[in-house]
Formats: sequence, structure tokens, C-alpha cells
Amino acid sequence: MDDVIKIQYHKTMIGFLIRKNFYDLWDNMFRIILLNLGFIASLAIPVFLPVIFPNPVLSIGIFAGGILWCCIYLSAVALSVKAISDYGSFGFADFGKNIIDGLPAGIALGVIGFCIFLINRVIIPFYMEMNSMTGLLLAAILSWTLVLVLVSFQFFFAVRARLDTKLIKIVKKCFILFFDNTGFAIFVFFHSLVTLVLSVFLALLIPGPAGMLLFLDQALRLRLMKYDWLEENPDTENTRKRRRIPWDAILIEEREKTGTKSFRNFIFPWKD
Repeated sequence: MDDVIKIQYHKTMIGFLIRKNFYDLWDNMFRIILLNLGFIASLAIPVFLPVIFPNPVLSIGIFAGGILWCCIYLSAVALSVKAISDYGSFGFADFGKNIIDGLPAGIALGVIGFCIFLINRVIIPFYMEMNSMTGLLLAAILSWTLVLVLVSFQFFFAVRARLDTKLIKIVKKCFILFFDNTGFAIFVFFHSLVTLVLSVFLALLIPGPAGMLLFLDQALRLRLMKYDWLEENPDTENTRKRRRIPWDAILIEEREKTGTKSFRNFIFPWKD
């Protein structure tokens, strides 16, 4: 019975999250597409430029630098779309500042991504080739650890944008979010995978990386309301009560701000 109630509460929150994200994506489509075009241009650096230079060292350097720049760019995008989640907007004049502010987080995630790549392509295959139970066990442990890291670190840029600027604290809070909201984190991860597949078919223009980061920021923003409510209601420390977060009550103001839209509103917004 408790599990059924918990699922109902989560459906309320997840349903609103999907609706709000769709509204915000539609209302800011032009900005989202421009941000995605910037990412596509950035992606051309590690994909196409290394081919032009015959020197292997130079090619690898350009590739690594291009990947780092893409991570920095995504960090700036996350800082920009935060304003959309907060029912506001952002000017592209602010984007340069966001690039500077997002520089450490972008570089850090680029380095972390490189380490994950090495583990997946070098270390795990090495253990698999040992042809022993020990090697198989180590490969399995590393594989599941990578899955945990990927699902946790999906919130990396959103946490940087909303909660903290210190890298150690960002990493710590990513894991806290996962372990305290495992089911929700897994849902968000699969939603991002579906969005990525859809974006590929649409040439990364929409929803694209910017749309994915917008959804992640929306998800974190709404999820943090749970902790605000728990802080205001200290009598809910009991595990059973913690599961029954009253999302209907928590989201009253959010629903009023978001409102509802008909098909006519989407196509002819100026006729409201």
C-alpha cells in the first residue's frame, strides 16, 4: 500500500515536470536552437579539425582541446537555461560570463569523462581478457560503478548551476541525490536517453543538448522542493512519512505560474 501511495505521489511530480519542461522548451525554442547550433559548431572542432593535421600529436591535442571546449560550452549552457527553469529568460550577452563561470566545472567533467572512457575501453577489457573469475568480478564491479557514476553525474552541471561551485561538493551532492532519489534519478536518466535519440533524428537542433540540460535543471529544481518541505516539517523524519511527499500541495504555486495551454495557445500565442 505504501509503495502504491509513493508511486502516486511521484506521478504527480513527474507529470508536472514533463509538462513544465515542454512548455518552457516550446516558449524558448529559438534560444534553445541557437544554443544547440553553438554546440554543433563546437563539436566540429574535435570531430573534423584533427583530420586536417597529419601530425598525430597535434591531432590528439586538438581532439582533447575540442572535447574540453565542448564540456565548457555545455557548462555555460546549463548556467543559461537555469533562468528558463526559474520562469525567466537569459540574454546572449550573459553567455560569455557563463562560459567563464562554468570553466572549472566544464574542465572537471571533461577530465572525469576521459577517465570513464579509459576505464571502459582499456581497464575493463583488460580484466575481461584475464579469463578468470577474479578478472570477471573486477570487470563487473567496474562496469556497475560506471553505471552508478553516469546516472549520478547526469546532474553535475545542474548541481553546479543551482547548489555549489566547489567541485568536491558538486560531486558529493550528485551522489547524495542519486542515493536519496534512486528511482527518480533512473527515470531522468532514461528520459535523457530517449531525448538524445530524438535529438539525433532532429540533427541535435531540438531538444538537443540544451533541451536535455534544461530538463535536468528542471528535474533538480523541483526535486529540491522535497528537501525544503522536509526542512519545514521536521516531524517527517520517519522513513514512511518521508516517502509521502505531498507534491500536490508543494506544486500549487508552480502550477499557477506554469498554467495550462491549448493547442491554439501553442500555435498562436499572440492570441492569448
